[in-house]
Amino acid sequence: MNQAGFICEITALATGQNIERLREQVSIFRPKAVFIDSYKHSPDIIREFEDHQIEWNSLETLATREDIDVLIVASTGLVSLKPVIEALKMGKKVALANKESLVVGGQAVRDALAIGQDLGAELLPIDSEHSAVWQCLWGEDDDAVKELILTASGGAFRDYKPTELAGVTAQEALKHPTWMMGQKVTIDSATLFNKGLEAVEARWLFNIPLEKIKILQHKESIVHSMVAFQDGSIKAQLGEPDMRLPIQIAITHPKRAANEPSVPLDLAKHGSLNFSEVNHEMYPALQVALEAGRREDTAMAAVAGADEAAVALFLSGKIPFTDIPKLLRYTLDNHPGTPQPTLDDSLKAEEWGRNFVAISHANQSYAH
Repeated sequence: MNQAGFICEITALATGQNIERLREQVSIFRPKAVFIDSYKHSPDIIREFEDHQIEWNSLETLATREDIDVLIVASTGLVSLKPVIEALKMGKKVALANKESLVVGGQAVRDALAIGQDLGAELLPIDSEHSAVWQCLWGEDDDAVKELILTASGGAFRDYKPTELAGVTAQEALKHPTWMMGQKVTIDSATLFNKGLEAVEARWLFNIPLEKIKILQHKESIVHSMVAFQDGSIKAQLGEPDMRLPIQIAITHPKRAANEPSVPLDLAKHGSLNFSEVNHEMYPALQVALEAGRREDTAMAAVAGADEAAVALFLSGKIPFTDIPKLLRYTLDNHPGTPQPTLDDSLKAEEWGRNFVAISHANQSYAH
């Protein structure tokens, strides 16, 4: 129990491939169960944890355990989509930082939330931008909202000219100016594709049309997002760029803990905050993402899959940075969208997008 009176016990832990970090956390928190995606077929790794009386659960089993009240999801890709859906159906509180779950399976996630709400299900955002919007909406009527304003740092190349991007390296792209994130998310921040994903994610989280979600560049990453209201008022949520606070807010909601997990914001120290319109010439991937999202068919899922493949190609040195948006545009222009898609339709479209990029790269068709 902490000083605010909240009891928090780590019941289960999951990772993709960072087994050493998992071992460290297991030694501290002693969970009852673990899951490691990249080692799920390794008997030696499974035996290692079972020898310490720690169960080896599948991801869906872990997410739906009866002794779990809050599920924190901060993975990338679609590995957590079905566990999120099943956890919500069971009435779990799901704190979500995984963009793809809502970008690809938004309607299915909303449907699962509706099924589980009578059992106590909640879908709570822990991305800093969506947490900020959520906090600004507390106590407000839905019809009072005019638009949501997401802020974007601009990523590693925000001060470059468009003509300077062709020769940038993966190492340069991974040097985010304000946040420490995983490789995929950091590259998506450099292309601003992540902000397109966040806009679509916000559409599902807050049940608001994509046309009412705006994006504003804000280098300091202090104002995490804003909400504009019909009377002209604007609310903003501010804080240092530190994910610990939005995570804590989701866990302790509807109360705020008397605990400061990150350094308190000192506005006098910062002196000034800067905002500007997004330079769309610098960030063509953002335009592709927003266009795909507005179609409201399987296009967004296909483009999300294409981005997974394109970013992997860039990180492995097989394409230049500027080919990422080219591959995304080529995918969108060639995808046969399915209207009113089911979850299965969206999952197939995401896979189609990944495969399409691989084929397009192999035959260089997108370059013509």
